[in-house]
Amino acid sequence: MHNVTLIKGDGIGPSIMDAAVAVINASGAKIHWHEADAGMSAYERTGTPLPDATMESIAQTRVAFKGPLTTMVGEGFRSINVELRKQYDLYANVRPAKSWKGVKTRYDDVDIVIVRENTEGLYVGLEHYLTPAKDIAESLAVVTKAGSERIVEYAFKYAIDNNRQKVTVCHKANILKYTQGLFLRAAREIAAKYPDIEFDEKIVDAACMHMVMKPEQFDVVVTTNMFGDILSDLTAGLVGGLGLIPGANIGVDAALFEAVHGSAPDIAGKNIANPTAVMMGGVMMLNHLGEHEAATRMQNAIEKVVNGGVYVTPDLNPDSKYGTKEMGQAIVDAMS
Repeated sequence: MHNVTLIKGDGIGPSIMDAAVAVINASGAKIHWHEADAGMSAYERTGTPLPDATMESIAQTRVAFKGPLTTMVGEGFRSINVELRKQYDLYANVRPAKSWKGVKTRYDDVDIVIVRENTEGLYVGLEHYLTPAKDIAESLAVVTKAGSERIVEYAFKYAIDNNRQKVTVCHKANILKYTQGLFLRAAREIAAKYPDIEFDEKIVDAACMHMVMKPEQFDVVVTTNMFGDILSDLTAGLVGGLGLIPGANIGVDAALFEAVHGSAPDIAGKNIANPTAVMMGGVMMLNHLGEHEAATRMQNAIEKVVNGGVYVTPDLNPDSKYGTKEMGQAIVDAMS
């Protein structure tokens, strides 16, 4: 039995998480769910977006399955996602983007995994105003040799463990000589330890162009925090959108699994939210827990329903009359 902290989240979170939990429970994996609060809904009830009880639960289970959370933009309380990553040192953010046969896009054979450094860079939140009038602001990016080495090491080990052939480092060392230069040097040093894995370097803006022109040249991509955030949205666009992209946040002794999309409050309660991304996050979680047979069973069922294009949400098939609940049930049925 695996103990997992369950955070349903805000907006569409509860509906897609209920569907995902039902599918995970039907997969054969033995999960004991510890439900906890976070996000705007928790803030409205308790005055904090990240209650102590939630932190205590994750500290005990060391694995969390999380729905999308709402964070106020530009002001207000801290980002819960960033705080969780910092608190548990979840340094590796893994976001796979793979083409689906049942989802029509401009490309057919995209299979790219973004490995994003999760604790450093501009997202450390070291920013302040330089004048009393608050008309000049400054943000500081923090890049360390140790942090750079461990994320690149993770990317190469991920490539080996998942039969990948190539790792591309994306950077901006041509302009940011110190921070990005440090990251690039660390990547080169680590790459030298893995001669059997092809290593490539791309400046991040050029990488964006090449991903759109010829995505098949990318396999595993490792990069810094903000660049990884941006590139993972780009790769999501190549395969059909954020509704299909899961994310894993991995640390030495803790992990958090989620969809990478937001809480979409405008469609909350309408039974039209696509649960695929968070379900695929559940597949990643089951593999992390060693429940490989259950993970394969779950993934096969999700692919069968999505590729079938019938019992899917309207974003996947505009003519669909089915919603989140029906899609979830169809995936459960596909495992029977």
